[in-house]
Formats: sequence, C-alpha cells, structure tokens
Amino acid sequence: MPTTAPDHRSSPADLPSHTTEDVRAGRPRLALLPIGSFEQHGAHLPLTTDTLIACAVAAEIAARHEVLLLPPLTVSCSHEHADWPGTVSISARTLHAVVTDIAASLHRSGVRALVLVNGHGGNYVLRNVVQESAAGDGIRMALFPGPADWAAARERAGLETSAHDDMHAGETETSILLHTRPEVVRDGYASADHRADDRPHLLTLGMAAYTASGVIGRPSLASAEKGRELLAGLAEAFDAYPEVCGVRGG
Repeated sequence: MPTTAPDHRSSPADLPSHTTEDVRAGRPRLALLPIGSFEQHGAHLPLTTDTLIACAVAAEIAARHEVLLLPPLTVSCSHEHADWPGTVSISARTLHAVVTDIAASLHRSGVRALVLVNGHGGNYVLRNVVQESAAGDGIRMALFPGPADWAAARERAGLETSAHDDMHAGETETSILLHTRPEVVRDGYASADHRADDRPHLLTLGMAAYTASGVIGRPSLASAEKGRELLAGLAEAFDAYPEVCGVRGG
C-alpha cells in the first residue's frame, strides 16, 4: 500500500551497475538515455516522477534487448511548472547541448545508435535533436515513446482517459508508479482528479492557469495492473526501433 510519508532518499536501484569490462565484453551498438525532469506532480507524486518513469521504461527495454543503459538526465525543460515549489529547469538550448555531447561521446566509443527515452512531454527540443542527427554522419538517434507507442500501450492497459485529458499526474503516471515504485505514491490520489480539457494558452500561461493542484487528469482511475500493462506495451512497441536505428539484433 502507498505510504503517507515515503522515504525521500534517492535510490541507487535506478542507476545502471555495469562496469567498464561489462561494456567492453558486450560491445553494445545501441544506447538508451532516460530523460526525466524535476517538477511538481501534484501532492501525490514526487518531483522525480518523470525520471522514475523514464528509467522504468528503459529498464523494460533493457530486459529485452542488448543495450548500453545510461544513467538518467534528471533535470530538463519544466518551465510551465515554475509556479510550484521544487520545480527546477534548464533551458532548451542546454538540454540540446547536453544530449548532443552525450551522443558524440557515445559515437566515439563505437555505439551506433542512441534512443532518447523521454519521460517529460515538455522536452520539445528533443525532437529537434533527433531531427538534426538524421542529417549528419554521426550516431543515429530516435525519440521514444512516440505518440503511436503510447497509444498502443494505453489501449493494451485499458486506460479510461484519453491522452489529451490525461496530461499530468493522472491515470498513466500514477499507474506506472503504483506498479514500479508504490512507496513514493502518496495517499490522496483517489480524490485528486482535476479536469482541464481546454488548455489553449498552456505554453504562454503555464500550468497554473489551468490547475491549482498541479494535476490535470484522473489519478483516481490508476492501478498497478494498468501500470504493468503500460510498461509491457511500451517495451513491445520498442521492438521495432533497433532496425529503424540500423542495429537490428542489437
């Protein structure tokens, strides 16, 4: 059961434990970079929600494919959440530079493809990073999960809210953490629903214009079983990506 006051210490379980000799022996051609955020997710989910979810998705993929699993980027572009205490952001240009530098470093080491496993919808610049990589002769990149990947996973899990309505700290995110990290989910999510289906000026006004709690969605519908099926569906959707990235069998 979720606890009222979960342990706030960081868990090393979310970080890869392989050694340099493991990487030398495996010679992975495909790397995964989880990208999360440090931003408010209402009163029932932690600031690290997007990072925990990105790491959970990457771990599911790593269990099915030979990959180099990188540690996550834990701070990204969360400017729309700036009205809430605890939220920390970096600029889009900084995120672009960091990811590009990581890709170049991996390419020098012999890795042929990098998939950005993105847990935060506000990281729009990652699309440009991947777009620019397609025009170069360096490492091939992809962004995961895409809209179709999420749609397939949501259908498999039987989610009741739409992707548009389930925007933040709702059914999807709460379900995944109920499955993977129930100890960080606070009591109260069953009564935290908030609808704001019409958000025409979100980029200009930020989240606070549409929600006082930080929630947009229906976390009351969440369950650990839905979370399990969401991750399974995403892992299955990823199976097509190695070939797209030119590392089939990787």
